[in-house]
Amino acid sequence: MRKLAISIILAGLGLPAGAAEIRSDYTEIDIAKDCATFEAGEADFASLVCPGWRGYPVLYYLGDLRESVFYGFPPSGAGHVWESFSAFNSTGPTIEWRIETEGEREIPIATIHRWFVRSDPDNPDEKIEVLAVEKVGQVGEADGCTVGLVMASGNAKANETARRIADEQARQFACGADERVLVGDGLPEFDRQEN
Repeated sequence: MRKLAISIILAGLGLPAGAAEIRSDYTEIDIAKDCATFEAGEADFASLVCPGWRGYPVLYYLGDLRESVFYGFPPSGAGHVWESFSAFNSTGPTIEWRIETEGEREIPIATIHRWFVRSDPDNPDEKIEVLAVEKVGQVGEADGCTVGLVMASGNAKANETARRIADEQARQFACGADERVLVGDGLPEFDRQEN
């Protein structure tokens, strides 16, 4: 009887019985200390693998004072898709992982990562902060990409907005087909290039 009552209450709230919950977990990455280079190029070009959340890796692709980051397991045999801001940029050390929990099962479905993008080419200290919401690549799936960009500079609700985008859109987002969610005026140009 109690189980039936809970199901009726959840149905009344618009939630399915046994619905998954989503929570945040955080990891820190120091690229110089925590990551291993698996491909090195000329000057500052390099590809690194770093520890992420419970075995989910974080892949950094560095080049020309820009970063491209992939969270989770990349598709096997496929080339890297470069996603980054056009202007010089870097990421912060903290990654927020949005974890979907259902019973004993926990799966990271999205990440939220703060980027620092140079807004004036002549002034390296003048930067715009942007939160990138990323779909996490899962084993056996060929999906992992940027779902949304949220202007963080001057936006007190940036984290809340990014979490909402992650929770509502990351799981079903079709990389390379769906349009990214863009929130805020003055977002720097962001590119996706398939290699």
